[in-house]
Parts: sequence; C-alpha cells; structure tokens
Amino acid sequence: MTEAKQPSITVRASSWAGLFDCAYRWEGIHILGMRNTVGLRAALGTSVHHGTAVFDQSRLDNAGLKPDDAAGAFIDKLHDPDNEFDPSKDDLTMKNAEIIGLSLTTKYCMDWSPKYDFVAVEMPTKPLDIDCGNGVVVQLTGTMDRARVSKTSLGVGITDIKTGASAIQKGEANTKGHAAQVGTYELLYEHSTGDSITDPAEIIGLSTRGKPEIATGSIKNGKQIMVGTEDQPGLIEFASYMFRTGNFYPNPRSLLCSEKYCPRWNSCIFKGD
Repeated sequence: MTEAKQPSITVRASSWAGLFDCAYRWEGIHILGMRNTVGLRAALGTSVHHGTAVFDQSRLDNAGLKPDDAAGAFIDKLHDPDNEFDPSKDDLTMKNAEIIGLSLTTKYCMDWSPKYDFVAVEMPTKPLDIDCGNGVVVQLTGTMDRARVSKTSLGVGITDIKTGASAIQKGEANTKGHAAQVGTYELLYEHSTGDSITDPAEIIGLSTRGKPEIATGSIKNGKQIMVGTEDQPGLIEFASYMFRTGNFYPNPRSLLCSEKYCPRWNSCIFKGD
C-alpha cells in the first residue's frame, strides 16, 4: 500500500490570488514569514467585512440582528487592539474611517444583503491537497474569508465582498485580479460539500473613497481558470511549477509593489521604483 504524501506547504485560500500578482512578495509573506504592517484603510476594509458578515450570518440563522448591530460589530472590530495597523501609512483618520465604515455597513445591510439568499457565510472548508510533483504537496485550507455562497435560480455561486478606494470603477464592481481567489473558493466549496457551483461568481464592491457606493460585477468560469481545459493549463499548473521548483517570480508592475505593501521591498532588486 502506497503511503499518502503529507502536505509540504499549507496555503490559505484567501492568499491564493496574491501568488499570481507577485509570487516573490507572496513567498516572503507566506513561506518566509516576513510581516508587513498594513495601514488604516486595510483595517477599515477588514472591519467592514466583519460587520457585514455578522449581519449576513444573522440572516442565515434567523437571529434577527439589525443594521445597527452590524454597525456596532464594525466599530468593535475597528477598535480591536488585535486589529494592528500603522496610521502613518495612509491619509485616513480614525474619525473618517468610522464615518465611511458606518455608512457602508449600514447601506449594505439595508439595501444589498436582502437581495441575496445566502446558504453559507465565510464557510470553513475541507483541506484540498494538490500534488505538485517531486514530493511537494500543497494543501489549500482555511475559511472562505469574506465570501458568501448565494443561491439563485441557476444554482449556487460565490459572492465575495471587496472593499477599497478602487473597488468600484465606472459604476461597476472592479473584478480584475479576483478570478483566482473566487475560483479557489469554488474548488473548495465543491470539495467540501460535494455540490456543484453552477452560478457565476459575483463581486460586491464597497468603495471606501468618496461617497458611500456599492456595486456588483460578475466573474465567469473562475474554477476553469484554476484547473484549465484540455487545451490550456490552469493557474494551478503554473503554481505547481513554482512550488515544485521554488522559483517565485517577481512582478515590478504589481500595484502592491511598494514599501507600503511589501515586506521584501527594502531588499528586492526587482522593485519598480
């Protein structure tokens, strides 16, 4: 009997997309353990996600929480001592962060959440092993961070919330760069439940700059982007090569290529400065 291979590397599903943005940065954070303190805008996004998830889970459980309760959860998360951030990294004050977050959380709970029939909110998943060859096994694990699973007449699909200054562009949620993450969520959902994803993924964008604004955009074939087709390899095959060889490629054109976002910035010879 052949002994099962043990995972060599554990990868959280929420970090998967970053591997294809700048693998060199990703290696520094997730394999070498290099830390990079985020700014208040990132903490704002985390807190909005928390408040909206509390509300959506309450709807799923018929717990009866109100938008005011979700707003309170947002404030608690924003001021949580474990929610580390460096206020010098961006131009946002705590007062403005509170105003923006309260507006977005309330607007989402009142106007957007009721449009969806959720079947799971930030669902824990069953680990998925990927054999990369040469004895290297990568295990995808973790909660489907910030993602919901919603049901429509076409079946179930991933609904993922994205916050940020560029979360909405030209009146629609910015879906660029999110296919790998939602595709990973689709794989993990199907692996964990045995049910198929049949509805396109949807991004709900919450803009944290300017007036409170929320919009949506769709991503089709997220899973196919990950696993490929008979004629074209998917992102998993390219990722397997990186894990197998240890060659994590830099991307000096990445939007995250800056001292603000990358802990390898000071020592990186590839940076786009």
